[in-house]
Amino acid sequence: MKGRIYLVLFSAITAIAGCVSGDKDVPAVFRYNESKGIPTLDPAFAKSQYTIWPVNQLFNGLVQMDNDLLIIPSISHSWVISDDGLAYTFHLRGDVYFHDSEVFPGGKGRKVKSSDFVYSLNRIRDQSTASPGSWVMNWVINETSDGLPGIQGINDSTLIIRLNKPFPAFPGLLSMQYCSVIPFEAVDKYGQDFGRHPVGTGPFMLKYWKNGEKLILSRNPYYFEKDEDGACLPYLDGVSISFVVDKQSEFLEFLKGNIDFLSGVHPSYKDELLTRSGQLNPFYNDRFEMYSQPYLNTEYLGFLIKHTGFDPLKEPLQKKEVRQAINYGFDRNRMIKYLRNGMGTPANMGFVPMGLPGFSEGLEGYYYDPDKTRELLNKAGYPGGEGLPEITLTTTSDYLDLCEFIQAQLAESGIRIKLEMSTGATFRSMVADSKLDFFRGSWIADYPDAENYFALFYSPNFSPKGPNYTHFKSDYFDELYERALTTTDNKTRYELYRLMDSVIIEEAPVVPLFYDRVVRFYSTDLDGMEGNAMNLLTLKRVRRVRD
Repeated sequence: MKGRIYLVLFSAITAIAGCVSGDKDVPAVFRYNESKGIPTLDPAFAKSQYTIWPVNQLFNGLVQMDNDLLIIPSISHSWVISDDGLAYTFHLRGDVYFHDSEVFPGGKGRKVKSSDFVYSLNRIRDQSTASPGSWVMNWVINETSDGLPGIQGINDSTLIIRLNKPFPAFPGLLSMQYCSVIPFEAVDKYGQDFGRHPVGTGPFMLKYWKNGEKLILSRNPYYFEKDEDGACLPYLDGVSISFVVDKQSEFLEFLKGNIDFLSGVHPSYKDELLTRSGQLNPFYNDRFEMYSQPYLNTEYLGFLIKHTGFDPLKEPLQKKEVRQAINYGFDRNRMIKYLRNGMGTPANMGFVPMGLPGFSEGLEGYYYDPDKTRELLNKAGYPGGEGLPEITLTTTSDYLDLCEFIQAQLAESGIRIKLEMSTGATFRSMVADSKLDFFRGSWIADYPDAENYFALFYSPNFSPKGPNYTHFKSDYFDELYERALTTTDNKTRYELYRLMDSVIIEEAPVVPLFYDRVVRFYSTDLDGMEGNAMNLLTLKRVRRVRD
């Protein structure tokens, strides 16, 4: 079977003619593993990292984000924002084509026009699409008082997007994979199966996909972006993605040289790859490179806040003092040092992670204080934990070690935690459907603005329709959030963010654990591996260096 897959890959990427360079006797392929699987390649459903990464290779949007989190051109070469902040006029490049596909006459890709963006953006806000990214279009007006549409193609190369109110972070929203351009012909042909037959404009094209086995992307020879020297991108001939579920097996494949890349620090191999101080094990210096930087990801535990119909005697998590006691009841510093080898920063401040404008530096959040925990338990009516029912915390296997650490430390203050394990898909569904009272969570920024984190606590965003998985509700918080949305002055907006962070700390709908770090390990024969605080995998500038 492996031989047949390699033959498919080799024939797919060596048969391509066009903008090529270098030695093509052996195809230059980037290989990585996706243990969670890839359910779809439709950008309208690119909600999680395991989908975002491959979608990023296949599609483009109006704009993109560089490694400094700045919004730069992509298919649009420039744009103009109206003085009132309500209209964005984008001017499109004239050299962008969809991938060659049978959906087009003659099988050749056609040129991208503004009408394709009108179609694509309206598709993600169409309720019948059921895109989890539909909220991105919440700021786009349906129709102006003059009868003008919210998304309008003026001509083939000019697009206008009109907002219902100013939103300074809007270009950042458009950099999300949800907003990728797709051809209507492909959706007309494949319908709901478009996610299995993606047609985009990106540096790579889909060539082979078998569930649970292999996904292969080949180089797009007509890709529009070039490097600083005028050479065509991408440099690689292809991308090969495997689906090994077990993380230890994935690590062994990495050691054997069968995959080129690992992302993150998993308990099964962290002590092998990392020193106690968080550096690459010197034993591997000649084989692997390590890359690390702050990651716009806050890891946390979430409480489901119930507003009616609960028994406070049987559901102690509905008492703020109990939630606060849990927050004070374990040592985040020790947890990061010993369980993460220093890869992360203890979340002793607010919910917004380090590295993001709006981070509440200096805000006093939660820290290890068992005396404070006992004081709060006593205030809640559970002196020394007496009478406090056992509390169930649901997690996935990736975070079991952290949860066991928290469980052990809370027990010292009289808080008994029962751990339940759940698989990824089932776990995500239960969180979204409000079936878990206490759960492990994480929030990776969709775009580089702290507003994205506070959206998790805005009451109109109750799950499953929005990302407020805790069902937290505060009129004061909502008022601050709505003011921040329309504030264009950064200083004022950041002060509103700090006030919102303070509300979250006080009401404790979550237990912030740590602000994460991007950690990547990759083969030394790869050059041009990029990284940013969003942990987006971008492969168009990666080269395989041959001896």
